[in-house]
Amino acid sequence: MRLNLIKGNIIAKNVQLLKDVLQNEGLRYTSKRQIVWDEICRNDNHRDADEIYFKIRQSGNKVSRATVYRTIDVLVKNNLVRKLKLGDGRNRYENKLETGHHDHIVCIQCGRIDEFMDENIEKLQDEIAKEYQFKIVRHIHQLFGLCRDCR
Repeated sequence: MRLNLIKGNIIAKNVQLLKDVLQNEGLRYTSKRQIVWDEICRNDNHRDADEIYFKIRQSGNKVSRATVYRTIDVLVKNNLVRKLKLGDGRNRYENKLETGHHDHIVCIQCGRIDEFMDENIEKLQDEIAKEYQFKIVRHIHQLFGLCRDCR
C-alpha cells in the first residue's frame, strides 16, 4: 500500500513538473507530451529520440515523431532531461530528476554507456578550478574507450 502511495506521488509530481514547464514555454499540456515525459522517466537507459519514439509506438500509443522531438527539446531546455553528445552523431537523453550527479564511460565500438561517480575526480576538479581561480558552474565528464567485451 505504501509503495503505491509513493509511486502515485512521484507520478503526480512528474505531471505537475511537465505542466509547469509547458506553461513557462507558452505551450499546452497534452496527453501526448505526457506520454513522452513518462517514457523518459520510466527508463534509465541513454536513448536517442527515435528509440524513445519507437518504444512509445510499440506500447500502443499514437504519438508523432515531431511531438517526441519537440517535447524532448523543451525538457532539455528546462533541465528535466540531459542531452548527451557522444561523438557518433546521435544525441542521447536521460532523465535528470531521479539521478544524482554522475559521469559516463562509453564504449566506442558497441555503444555501451556506464555511469560512474568518483569523489576523487570531483575533488581534483575542484582543486584545479581553485588553482586557476575558476568557478565551476557545470561539467561533463565522459570517458571513451573499449569495454571488456569489445577488447
